[in-house]
Order: sequence, then C-alpha cells, then structure tokens
Amino acid sequence: MSENTTEALVGAAVLVAAGAFLWYAAGVTDAGVSSGGRYSLTASFRSADGVSVGTDVRLAGVKIGAVQQLDLNRQTFRADMTFAVEEGVDLPEDSTVAISSEGLLGGNYVEIIPGGSPFNLEEGGEIEDTQGAISLIGLLSSFVSGSGEE
Repeated sequence: MSENTTEALVGAAVLVAAGAFLWYAAGVTDAGVSSGGRYSLTASFRSADGVSVGTDVRLAGVKIGAVQQLDLNRQTFRADMTFAVEEGVDLPEDSTVAISSEGLLGGNYVEIIPGGSPFNLEEGGEIEDTQGAISLIGLLSSFVSGSGEE
C-alpha cells in the first residue's frame, strides 16, 4: 500500500470514531432531540444539589425525560427546573417530583411519583409538590452528633 492510501484509511477511521462518539453523546444527553414527542413541565425546589441540564427524569425507575433548564429564582431563592417528559406519559396534576439518589456513590436523578387525580398536567404545567435533594453529609453529621429524636 502506498503512503497516501494508509493516511486516507487512518483519517477515515478517525472520522468514523468521532462520528460514533458524537452520536453516542447526543443520545446520552438528549442533545439534538427535538421537542417533538415530548412536553415540558416545571417545578421549584428548595435544593437541587446534584442535578444539572441533561439529568434523567424517571418514573418507576424508567427514564421518561430529561432536565432542560435549571435556574435560580432570585425572588424566592429556589431552584426553578424545566424538564421534558415523553409524549404519551400522562401525569396526574397532583404528582410529586423528588430529587433522588442512585446510592451512596451514584448520582442524582429527578423522580416523578404519580398522584391519583383524574386530571392530567398539560404542556407547561407546574408540579407544586416537590422534595429537594437530601444532603448525605448533613444526615451523617446529625447522626454522629446525636441531634436526632430522643
């Protein structure tokens, strides 16, 4: 093989590897996914530690969406979150949203706990019942110091 053919093959392999990486990254982070097939909901949290744009939104342990936006509300000092949910997943309007942990060493995700209302949330609806992130360090320090219930 000539030197030019070898260089062309190596260059093609590098381009294929880069394309495969970009395809994988877009799938993992939901980048490049249009809003078609999804609808947006909002929620406000006291603490959103460990959550960022692209974090999974799960229902019964199954990924049904992702966090689209996370901002500080300067009037209420709460974290305002916008997240996308797959079309066809109809959530009751009295559902709860919680920031849950995958374990001691795992990351956080947004968990939706469905309510029992016969009425469903619409596009742009707000889930008012929220549970913020729990600090494991704070829990451990209160356990060690004995400041729990007596």
